[in-house]
Amino acid sequence: MHVGAAEGRMKDVLQVVGLVLGFLGCLFALVTLHISTWKESSDFDNVIITSRIFENLWMTCAEDSTGVYNCWYFQSLLALPGYIQACRALMIASIVMGMFGLISTLVGMQCSKIGGENYVLKGRIAAVGGVFFILQSLCTMIAVSWYASNITREFYDPLYDGTKYEIGEGLYIGWSSGTLALIGGCCLLCSCKVKSKEEKVLYLHHHTPRGAVFTPPTASQSQCSQYGRNAYV
Repeated sequence: MHVGAAEGRMKDVLQVVGLVLGFLGCLFALVTLHISTWKESSDFDNVIITSRIFENLWMTCAEDSTGVYNCWYFQSLLALPGYIQACRALMIASIVMGMFGLISTLVGMQCSKIGGENYVLKGRIAAVGGVFFILQSLCTMIAVSWYASNITREFYDPLYDGTKYEIGEGLYIGWSSGTLALIGGCCLLCSCKVKSKEEKVLYLHHHTPRGAVFTPPTASQSQCSQYGRNAYV
C-alpha cells in the first residue's frame, strides 16, 4: 500500500511539473513571437551612434538618441528572406503545439477529473501532451537558432556591407521557452512509466479473460509473486 501511494504521488508530481513547465514554455513562446528585439544594430566599429535599429519577424524599428522610435511592418511576405518566412511558420507551429500540449495534459492528468477515471487512457493522453511539448520545443529552438545563425554569419562576414546586428533579448527568451517545454515534455513522458495502484488494477481488469472472475491481488499475494518458482524447490 505504501509503495502504491508513493508511486501515485510521484506520478502526480511529475505531471504537475510537466504541466507548469509546458505552460511557461508556451507563454515564453508567445512573448518571443511578439517581442520586437530579435536582433539589434551593433555598436561595434561605430564611433558616432545616432540611432538604434532593431527587428523581429514582423517589423523593423528605429530609435533615435532621444528615445523616440518608429516601427514599420514588412510590406511583402514574398519579398522577405526565406529564413524569416520559415521562422514565422515554425513559431506559429510552436504555439499551436503548445496549446495542444496544454489541453492533452489537462485531460490526461491523474489528479484531474476531466475525461473520467480510466487512468490507463489518461496516462496515454498525458504522454501525447508530452510529445506536443517536445515538438513545441523543437520548433522554437530551430526558429531562434536559425535566426541567430544568420545574425552571426553576417556579423563576421568581412564582405557584408549592410547593417550588422547582434543577438537580441527575444532570442534568449525563445531559447528559454524551448528548454522549459523540453523539460516539461520529458517529465510527462517519464510519468507514464510510473504505474499507480489504480492503473495496475484497471490494467489487470481489462486483460482478464472473458468469463473469468477478476479479484484484485492482496498484499500477501503481491509479496509472494516477487519470488520465482525456484525458491520453493
